[in-house]
Amino acid sequence: MTEISVVIPAYNEKPNIGITLTKITTFLNDFEPNYEIIVVDDGSTDATSETVDTFRSTNEKVILIKNAHKGKGFAVRTGVLNSTGNFVLLCDGDLAVPIEELKRLLVWVKDNDFDIGIGSREGIGAVRKNEPLIRHIMGRTFNLLVRLLVLSGINDTQCGFKLFRGDLAREIFKKSLLYGDSSKELKVPKVTAFDVEILFIAKKMGKKIKEVPIVWEYRNTRVNNIRDSFYNFLDVLKVRFNDLLGKY
Repeated sequence: MTEISVVIPAYNEKPNIGITLTKITTFLNDFEPNYEIIVVDDGSTDATSETVDTFRSTNEKVILIKNAHKGKGFAVRTGVLNSTGNFVLLCDGDLAVPIEELKRLLVWVKDNDFDIGIGSREGIGAVRKNEPLIRHIMGRTFNLLVRLLVLSGINDTQCGFKLFRGDLAREIFKKSLLYGDSSKELKVPKVTAFDVEILFIAKKMGKKIKEVPIVWEYRNTRVNNIRDSFYNFLDVLKVRFNDLLGKY
């Protein structure tokens, strides 16, 4: 069985995805050669898929899945459910968190009996680079709402760098409701809080989650702070409502 599956959702990541794949494969070839990298193209309109295909021609461990544009949550779910690894790492196409930070998460998930390790931009040891002040303020406000409404004790649900025990990841994502098989195709990009639902389900199952301070660099210029915060908050309310209805 594959040791580590890396799942990368990608939407119009042509400028980044080749560099990201080079960095990840260079690291894993030395650190853990028994790996697979699953890139899920979320209906990109640029040459993201072609760039991945070119990379795949020299590395059979890279897998490309092409989706209609249904958003990051659906793309991540697709990748996780197609993974085979003992451990599943989620990371973004721009590699805002250096792949070497995987070592920090493995210390807790592989060596210390935690089920999930989530990269955290909060707390002692975390490093944020180049983050606009308004984005930081809105992010902290959102995290406060998440703690009050659904996930007490977790300070940063939205960092895209997360490590799961493989079987657990596949079980949780099968149970997810917000961005499942009925997801509709999007006309414009949409940032969502699928992470909140996934971590909420894990907590409902009694799983152990460890927040691990990481290095993170702001790179996503496509984020609309007001619009995306609104959609994220709606997702949190949906999780709360689904739980009250006993759907989890």
